[in-house]
Parts: sequence; C-alpha cells; structure tokens
Amino acid sequence: MTSTGIIDARDALREVMAVLAEIPAAGDEVEAVDRISLLESIKAACAAGQAADTLRLQELRSAAEAERGVPIERRCRGLSAEVALARRVSGNAGGRHLGFARAMGEMPNTFARLREGSLSEWRATILVRETGYLQVEDRRVIDHALCADAATLDGVGDRALEALAKQLAYQRDPQAVVDRNASAPKDRRVSMRPKPDAMVQLSALLPMKAGIAAYAALKQHADALVGDGDRSHTQIMADTLVERLTGKARAEDLPVAVDVVVSADVLLADSSAAAEVPGYGPIPADTARDLITDALDADALVTLRRLFAAPDSGALVAMESKARIFPSGLRRFITRRDISCRFPYCDAPIVEIDHAHPHHDGGATDALNGLGECRTHNRQKESFGWQVTTAIDDDGTHDALIRTPTGHEHRSRAPARDTDEAA
Repeated sequence: MTSTGIIDARDALREVMAVLAEIPAAGDEVEAVDRISLLESIKAACAAGQAADTLRLQELRSAAEAERGVPIERRCRGLSAEVALARRVSGNAGGRHLGFARAMGEMPNTFARLREGSLSEWRATILVRETGYLQVEDRRVIDHALCADAATLDGVGDRALEALAKQLAYQRDPQAVVDRNASAPKDRRVSMRPKPDAMVQLSALLPMKAGIAAYAALKQHADALVGDGDRSHTQIMADTLVERLTGKARAEDLPVAVDVVVSADVLLADSSAAAEVPGYGPIPADTARDLITDALDADALVTLRRLFAAPDSGALVAMESKARIFPSGLRRFITRRDISCRFPYCDAPIVEIDHAHPHHDGGATDALNGLGECRTHNRQKESFGWQVTTAIDDDGTHDALIRTPTGHEHRSRAPARDTDEAA
C-alpha cells in the first residue's frame, strides 16, 4: 500500500505471480487444455502491459529531457538499453521491444487484441513488422481490417497472417512496397553463430534470386553425387559450400587463425577443464588439444602467448596503459577476458573496448576500467544518467556495476573459467 492507501501496481503484479506459482496441477485433461489457453492469453496481456509501460517510460523521459533542454533529436537515447535490461534481453531485442511499444500507440485495434489476450505478442509483432514502413494512416487502416474484430484472425497461421498484412500494405501503398523491396538488398550479410558439439551455423541473408540460385547450385551438384560414397545429400551440399567459397577441397586446408585460450594443465593433458575459443565459446579439452595437434601436424604457424589468471576463479589478471586508446595487447587481453559484450543478457561480439569510467573524467586505460562492449551498448551508456563502476572481486573476477538513469542497478561479472582438474 502507498501512503494514500492505493495499491502499488508493482505489489499487485507480485501478488499475481504468487497466485500463479501456487496453483495446483490440473485435475483432468480438459482443465489442463483450458488453463494452457488462459495462460497464453495472460502472457499476451502481460506483453500489452509491458508495451504500455514502455510508452509511459518514453513519455516521462522525453518530458524530463525537454525540461533539461536536450535537443529533440537526442532525447530518449539509451532508452532501448534500459528496456533490454529490464526485460533481461539483448540490446537488439530491447530496441525491438521499444519499437513495438511505439507501434502499439499507432495500432489501437492490435493493442486491444493483445490486451484481451486474443492476439499473441509474436503475431502482433508480425503486424508491426509488415506495416512499419507505411504512413500512419495506412497502418491504421490495416490495423482495423485485421484486428477490429478478434474473429478475423481465428485459425489464421503466422505465414498467412504475414501474407495478409503484405497484401493489404500493397493495396494501400504499392510504391512503398516497391521502395522497401528495392532497399532490402542493402541489408545483405553473412553471419556466424556458435552451435553445440564444436559446430557453427553460417548464415547468409541474400536477395531472393541470389539466394535461390546459390541453393539450387548446391542442390544440383549434390543430386549428381549422392550415392557416390558414404556422404548424405545434405553433407555433400555443406562440403560443396566450403569448397566453392574457399577454393579448398577441405576446410582443414584453410590458412585460418584460431585462437584457443587454454590452461597449461589442459595443454599438457593433466586436466579436462574446458578451453575457450573467442567468438565461439567453451570447447572440451580434447577438442582444444586436437586443434593444436592438427595445426602442428600440418606444419602451420603455432604461437604461444602467455596470459596469467587468478588461481581460484581463473579470471585473467590486469594490464594497463597510459594511452587513451587501448593498445592492441590490452585490447586482446580484455577481449579474451570478457568474451562477449559485458552488458547483461547481451551475447553480441565485442566490437569496442571502452572506459567504464570515462577517460575525459580521469578514467584509466587499464584492464580494471576497460570493458568489452558491442557498438550499440557502448553508445547508449554514454547517455545522460548512466554510470558504470568496476572492481575486482575477492576471487579475482572482474566485476562491473551498471546503473541506469532510473537508479536500477545491474551487475556484470566476467565469465568464469573452469579451473577444475580431472579426477
């Protein structure tokens, strides 16, 4: 209760969580299905509540910054990072959630269906994505056509919903659709994500004709070879992709540098603790030794660089420099220590090494004050009201305390390294 006797909304939400946690198991199959459906509706209503509070946060922040004289084009910078931390997601996801909330202010029927639980957050996101490039009045016409009546989308699958939104968008503004398709190729890219079992997923976002042509070429080659040997159709396609991209018959023949952070005990086979490949993640000790052995057997250049770690936690120890710019050795050290962006819930690769306490305010250029960050979070934490302090814990682990403009605190510890030896 507040001093005025009104129930704090936060207390009410905590009570809802407590009630949900104490509900006993369903008595029969019918009740189980009904409850699954109701819980899905509750999730949607919660998403609507988050969107409403995100819009309110933006309104309050914008008003406060206007009062401080912040130019309109600079207002609410860093807000998506705050939303991301509050929702325990990456910075990119925080930006999407902020954009989603803003869209709900322009799509009242979609927002209403989300509030009542008849439209999921993901399906609402599809509508936001497929109308985001239109004028507001056109967006609202589509919003009314698809969501004014909750029954309109009953039984409609996600792909069909996307197709409906695209069709209506083209009817409202054909030129906007043409312009969108024409500008899309600028977003073409290749990316890599770590996968289990020492595998990676290499992905390419390509213009439609180029992507179809590339896949068709791989498939046609595999069709001609399937049955010739013990490789499957999909394995042949994967091998052919590597061969055609690199000009080598085997991926093992490529002159690629792979950094492996490994303890001396693991290197000498006296421990089974995990090693680390920066940009990929932990790998088994045997895999790390195999990588090094294969490189030596192939007469590849193998260099050894010593990094010293605290004995208890395995945390890498400090280095420092008097320069403002982090020199290459110190940058490499911080990158190995932090592995990925140090903002909580952000798995993005490290792009920039930044001073936690700003250099212009006396912050040192050393490992204690240095943080590995993605470009987005490095920019956003420079906004008004953000503060980052660093320390070394008793076990030698680097610790960062991130304080947002609202005073909320989020702690980030450098990833621990496995120092246990084999039994």
